[in-house]
Amino acid sequence: MVRAPGQTLLLERDVPVAGPGQLLVRPDVVGLCGTDLEIIDGRLDPAYVRYPLVLGHEWSGIVAAGGQGAFPAGTRVVVEGVVPCGHCVGCRAGRTNLCDTYDELGFTRDGAAAEHVLVPSTLAHRVEATVGATDAALVEPAAVVYRALSRAGVGPGQRALIIGDGSVALLTVHLLGLWSPAETVVLGRRPAQAGLAATAGADRFETAPEAAGSGFDLVVEAAGSVDAVADALAAARRGGTVALLGLPPHGKTAAVVPSDIVNRDLTILGSFSYTSSAWHDTVTLLNLGRLRPGFLVTHRYPLTAWDAAVAALRSTEGTRGKVLLDIQTT
Repeated sequence: MVRAPGQTLLLERDVPVAGPGQLLVRPDVVGLCGTDLEIIDGRLDPAYVRYPLVLGHEWSGIVAAGGQGAFPAGTRVVVEGVVPCGHCVGCRAGRTNLCDTYDELGFTRDGAAAEHVLVPSTLAHRVEATVGATDAALVEPAAVVYRALSRAGVGPGQRALIIGDGSVALLTVHLLGLWSPAETVVLGRRPAQAGLAATAGADRFETAPEAAGSGFDLVVEAAGSVDAVADALAAARRGGTVALLGLPPHGKTAAVVPSDIVNRDLTILGSFSYTSSAWHDTVTLLNLGRLRPGFLVTHRYPLTAWDAAVAALRSTEGTRGKVLLDIQTT
């Protein structure tokens, strides 16, 4: 639990009881990401977080109670974190990520870094027995990437540049394979990530924009820095698309040349979170065996070693993909 910025602790609480329309789930695997660090440090836009808060928005688990019918006890599920109201303009248009009432597990309501979590049953999705817990835990970031790529007009034979070498960038490489690109290049900062990038499906891993090249049909900025935004705009071909997935620190600005954007006929796409539709499609791909993102996991810790997991997430030394908490392991 993060009681307030800079105040993180492990504590005992009573097991919650599932009410009407709720499932009680036992999370077994929870991923940590850079956004969790921002919550811990108090660097996230205050509009998107509410303290005190149990972390955990990337996870999978087993239904413990409350799921008679569609989700009997023992069913593995993944659960949409965004809790839409269902009746605002955004929700009615299927853009649940833009719900007027922002509410999300691990941000404004307790997440899954706990032995039990209560979730709305309408947001749960069954995971087939052929899918492991680790692969299932990465549905959330994969759905974020899938929605962005689906909107970017990706097609077979395109050249793509992904800027960044963290989990979202590497998931972007992995999911791009669904569209059969001609070339996928990763522009990162940590040479130690090159092996993970290759496993994800990258053809090249570069650490300098000049080496990565330019003229790309699609550029995905997943580094979360204003410098990366400038690099992304410069690397796109005339008529190309730049998708912004990274989230620079709140309030930071990037310099752009509007006439250059117009003259080069660039499409700039900002993509926030995921929709219920994108989540459904991602789970379907996972259950069909077309996505297996678990290769990204490089660090695992029991819940009691949460502080070591956070330290690993902060570290820039060596190869680091996804950091996981094994909730039921002591």
